Amino acid sequence: MSHSDENKPDAIESQDGNNLIDQFSSSQGTTIPSDFKSGFVAIVGRPNVGKSTLMNHLLGQKLSITSRKPQTTRHKIVGIDSREKSQAVFVDTPGMHKKEVRAINKMMNRAAHSALRDVNLVLFVVDAQKWTQNDELVLEKLKNAEMPVILVINKLDTFENKNEALPLIRERAKLMDFAEIVPVSALRGANLEHLRDTIEKYLPYQAPLYSLDQITDRSERFLASEIIREKIMRQLGEELPYDLTVQIESFKTEEATVNEKTGRLKPPCTYIDATIFVERQGQKAIVIGDKGAKLKSIGMDARTDMEKMFEQKIMLTLWVKVKGGWSDDERALKSLGYSDI
Repeated sequence: MSHSDENKPDAIESQDGNNLIDQFSSSQGTTIPSDFKSGFVAIVGRPNVGKSTLMNHLLGQKLSITSRKPQTTRHKIVGIDSREKSQAVFVDTPGMHKKEVRAINKMMNRAAHSALRDVNLVLFVVDAQKWTQNDELVLEKLKNAEMPVILVINKLDTFENKNEALPLIRERAKLMDFAEIVPVSALRGANLEHLRDTIEKYLPYQAPLYSLDQITDRSERFLASEIIREKIMRQLGEELPYDLTVQIESFKTEEATVNEKTGRLKPPCTYIDATIFVERQGQKAIVIGDKGAKLKSIGMDARTDMEKMFEQKIMLTLWVKVKGGWSDDERALKSLGYSDI
């Protein structure tokens, strides 16, 4: 062993990292530096504090559902931020709710807790202006965390004078022994590069966990269903409770073809059929809207986002069906794709 090998980080040695890195770089056509770092990063915080917006801005992609209503992130969506010398794999947890009344809230809570296992680092996101009982609850769960916790103070742009934020940052620093405190504005993208550097600092030395060009381990079907659900939440705001889910019935991609008669190229197109399940007939009427106007508008918005994400033409067909009591029945939840929670 040469002298330079002796200084290699333990994490790489323990995984027979040289072989891993060689295999990886030969399949990728990319050379992975020997001091590469990678790890899992959980984003936690109470509902609606800006966790999903933060991850979407860090990745420059819309991965996690964002809307103005709390409790809109239902699945552990993994986003992957690959940089020159590191890869952060983000686990976006649903809000850790205090009241676990219905089966769906219990499942969302379980997902949030399980996301804290097996992670190397936690980002605790709080609202600069508002501290609630729910923040307190998350904090209690983090006090026993075995991994470093970075406090991310979001919505800093809501202060007219930045100096007003300093006493608040000092106050929050006393809550527990945070590894770092990073103030940001997720919405405006302010200070996010510094946050990425800070995250990199705390990742262990090891080969990448995922391919370097991958941004999520979720299927395209899942991402399509989340986009539709986000559009419903955005458009119906307070009118609709959380009693709906979206199931992708079919997802077929037709490759580009040449029309034999005209010689013209027909671009590739993905055909997506999706069913929106609600609990009551009255909710079905709300989603469809007057003469189908609301459903059409949801479909158009969702299609626009999907075409950006999948970078091709999308043909989207939406259906609305009543499936009573699904959010309270664990078996029904599992049949609608919540089994991984």
